[in-house]
Amino acid sequence: MPNKLASWIAEHEVAEIECIVPDMNGVQRGKVLPAGKFLSSFKEGTLRIPGSVYSVTITGEYPADIGHIVPVYDPDLLMIPDPDTICEAPGLTTRTAYVITDAFIREGEPVAYAPRMILKRVLELYAAKGWQPVIAPEVEFYLVSRNTDPDFPLLPPVGRSGRPETASQPYGLEALNEFEDIIEHIYDHCEKAGLDIDTMIHESGAAQLEVNFLHGNPLRLADEVLLFKRIVRQVALEHEVYATFLAKPMSNQPGSAMHIHQSVLDANGKNIFSMANGRDSALFRNYIGGLVRLLPQISPLFAPNVNSFRRIRPDSDAPVNVQWGTDNRSCGLRVPIANAKNRRIENRLPGADANPYLAIASSLVCGYLGMVERMQPPKSIAGNAYHRARTLPRSLEVALDRMMHCRPVKTLLGDEFFELFFAIKEAELLNYQSVISSWEREHLLLRV
Repeated sequence: MPNKLASWIAEHEVAEIECIVPDMNGVQRGKVLPAGKFLSSFKEGTLRIPGSVYSVTITGEYPADIGHIVPVYDPDLLMIPDPDTICEAPGLTTRTAYVITDAFIREGEPVAYAPRMILKRVLELYAAKGWQPVIAPEVEFYLVSRNTDPDFPLLPPVGRSGRPETASQPYGLEALNEFEDIIEHIYDHCEKAGLDIDTMIHESGAAQLEVNFLHGNPLRLADEVLLFKRIVRQVALEHEVYATFLAKPMSNQPGSAMHIHQSVLDANGKNIFSMANGRDSALFRNYIGGLVRLLPQISPLFAPNVNSFRRIRPDSDAPVNVQWGTDNRSCGLRVPIANAKNRRIENRLPGADANPYLAIASSLVCGYLGMVERMQPPKSIAGNAYHRARTLPRSLEVALDRMMHCRPVKTLLGDEFFELFFAIKEAELLNYQSVISSWEREHLLLRV
């Protein structure tokens, strides 16, 4: 493996390496090294990072009472780069490469609660059954004007016409052309980094865009979504605007999602969601049954922030339950029109703010449990799913409580992961609840 990395670095004449460790929130942490130092450190086993990297909250703090999982003396972890992830880091002055690393307590003993390892664990469950999941994410994001004071609401940016968008322009080509320079820049950087992005469209929100990734291996695509976010944010800054993957960045605009199309192949590459006559297989229905029963119980894995639940409401173009139906975008689970080879289910629940490793793992593990336990789905619907009862939590607080009681998923993903994830999210929730909002000052200050 060191030889493969050394050959790539020499071929691409890279001077620096960014060693990326995706934390529990999907934030990219790690270290930057000169290429020679990176290779020598890797070979000598001295490429390390403090173990607390996986317990950092989104505010940069650490939760209490997790010393039995992450020791208080914060020992180092061994960083092992995945050579399949090394790619050019576009847009930097010094010729640099990204490489995503896994963390090990010691050689041969990975950190079991690391998000990337959680997804690997789920993929191992499928492999043991002779199954190979295939996914294709669709990621939405907003371009917004620079916002240097968080007390002020976000605003759409000015486009090429010199005017900001003031009305919804879903799928508008001229609206898309308003940001042609930024979009071309994003495509150029993604090509240099080897990301398999496909089409880009203008979504329903003002300056809201969506990019589709080509279908493939879930781990590779989670890596690509992680790097895509980094690239898009950097490109936006170069154009004097911000790019945000916040689930609900503006109160009067739709939310941003990360829809996940998913299917499962057998050892011969055949889609197990279809029978020989082209109809839905029993396993397809079992898979949906698992999603319907279990996804509402583990929503923090795909809706991880307080803001995530502002998106999960009808006026945000987001589902509020796990009804399912054919080509029905009001449902949390949509079955796109496709032939037998391409039969799949689209999970429309995850927000763009989700950690891609955990969002993908949560969907796949629920589908897996559905298949192995032969779970049966309710009847599909053809009407408006917003007229059906809400089955998703209304807040992060309620969602976390539900998650900790979801024993089937907890058993497969591990008690330590659940406990550490809960501690991080509880700490973030308490931090948020200590903030007095402008709404409270507006409506309560002089009236209660």
